[in-house]
Formats: sequence, C-alpha cells, structure tokens
Amino acid sequence: MIDYSPFWNTLEQSSENWYTLTNKYHISHSTLHRLKHNKDVSTKTLNNISDIVQYVPSDADQVL
Repeated sequence: MIDYSPFWNTLEQSSENWYTLTNKYHISHSTLHRLKHNKDVSTKTLNNISDIVQYVPSDADQVL
C-alpha cells in the first residue's frame, strides 16, 4: 500500500497549506483529496518522492 502521510507531515512543518497548494502551486482539489485518503495518484511529476510517500506492505499486495 502507498501511504501519503509523509506528505501531510511535510506540509504541517512548512508554511504552506491546502489553499496555497491549490492556488499558488496549482495542485487540484481532487489530487489533494486523493492524497488525503491514500488513493492512487500519478507520481510522474514528483521530484523528491521520499518526502511525501512511503510503502507499507500489506497482505493485499500483488505477488511479483
């Protein structure tokens, strides 16, 4: 499972908030909603993914 709690922790430690993410950085409300609820989002534009995402193994993971 992909967990986005590091994103929210990073956001808490910054001077940014939901409003600045949507208005200053043009992150859509739907993307933020998906992050908040650990839903799938595209990661193709992320530069430093380790600050906002962590992998949490679960029994529901696909076997490779």
